[in-house]
Amino acid sequence: MLSAKPASSSRTRQRDKTESLSTTSDPTQNLDIPAEETDVQVSLEKLFVPPETDAPSAGSATSSLSARILKGSNIVLAKYARDAQISQAEFVKSSVRTEDCPSDGLPEFALVGRSNVGKSSLLNSLVRRKRLALTSKKPGKTQCINHFRINDSWYLVDLPGYGYAAAPQELRIDWEKFTKDYFLNRPTLVSVFLLIDASIPARKIDLEYASWLGVNQIPMTLIFTKCDKRKKKKNGGKRPEENVNDFQELIRAFFQTAPPWIMTSSVTNQGRDEILLHMAQLRNYWLKH
Repeated sequence: MLSAKPASSSRTRQRDKTESLSTTSDPTQNLDIPAEETDVQVSLEKLFVPPETDAPSAGSATSSLSARILKGSNIVLAKYARDAQISQAEFVKSSVRTEDCPSDGLPEFALVGRSNVGKSSLLNSLVRRKRLALTSKKPGKTQCINHFRINDSWYLVDLPGYGYAAAPQELRIDWEKFTKDYFLNRPTLVSVFLLIDASIPARKIDLEYASWLGVNQIPMTLIFTKCDKRKKKKNGGKRPEENVNDFQELIRAFFQTAPPWIMTSSVTNQGRDEILLHMAQLRNYWLKH
């Protein structure tokens, strides 16, 4: 697994960019926000509040507070959450080295997760195309850094899944090496979106990956997948909401503040709009600063 080491100075500067979102008095103005209120109870201290954004207070009206938090997440909206929808998406290239990735300077968001977590399905859901990213019943299919250009202005990046035991050991080491290098040295990386299967209890390999990102101060959003799946209580299974809470508690020590998270399902499209709005506010701030 990836070993912890101090973050590079370039990555620290990148983190400063993505952590400095500001807001207006009406953060929901001109936003494409789902009409439903959030259905997950999040305490104030566990909200992801962008710096320079007024944090909700205990005295905030419930309706006002709900309007500022993305449904099924802990993310408070800021004024940069605009132009979120995807109208165009195209595959650009596959790379095996960070230096071979596109050099046009456009901001990008990297999707990574354990093999078979639903990464390709989520990417296809985001762009509303069934086969933009090839989905396979065989885990470990993605073996390169795959760039997809969105609206001719930013990138979604599909990274190799980790934890696929059937892959040759040498290949697994290569995947981890160039993925780690990409995280630490890609100046246009706005945030890593780490996918976690919420239908099962936390896995050690996922906890290690999340803690490595935290220790190295890589901007990260937790994307909990398969939230439509319900385990039967009589069989000892937990609801997705319970697994989401458990995972956050287990990685809490590696983060100074609560990382942003969103609950999703590629089957029902739960979380799709919320992810796009979250990406939009991070991206638009990054472009401005």
